[in-house]
Amino acid sequence: QVQLVESGGGLVQAGGSLRLSCVPSGYIFSINVMGWYRQAPGKQRELVATITNSGTTNYADSVKGRFTISRDNAKNTVCLQMNSLKPEDTAVYYCNAQGLQGTFRPFNDWGQGTQVTVSS
Repeated sequence: QVQLVESGGGLVQAGGSLRLSCVPSGYIFSINVMGWYRQAPGKQRELVATITNSGTTNYADSVKGRFTISRDNAKNTVCLQMNSLKPEDTAVYYCNAQGLQGTFRPFNDWGQGTQVTVSS
């Protein structure tokens, strides 16, 4: 089992910034892709951003130019810098990681989520 712990959520006013962090732990051989997803009440979970080991990033159109995902490969951690936040960014944000456990068994795990609330 791989554990992912998110932090950095909170309440901010529109136009403000937050920085989310995701720290994995467990018997891990490698993590190939890490990303952030979000889910607002009554809506489906959606992709926010992903990043590979090589540094390739992918962003949802709704956050391009405002959010930046980064990764520390030595620690297998991932951060999401969120600027110019909008009320529609309000959601629970989930960290996701895909890779291989120390047994070389593939994994695709999720964190518990961290709440981001943007007031208008």
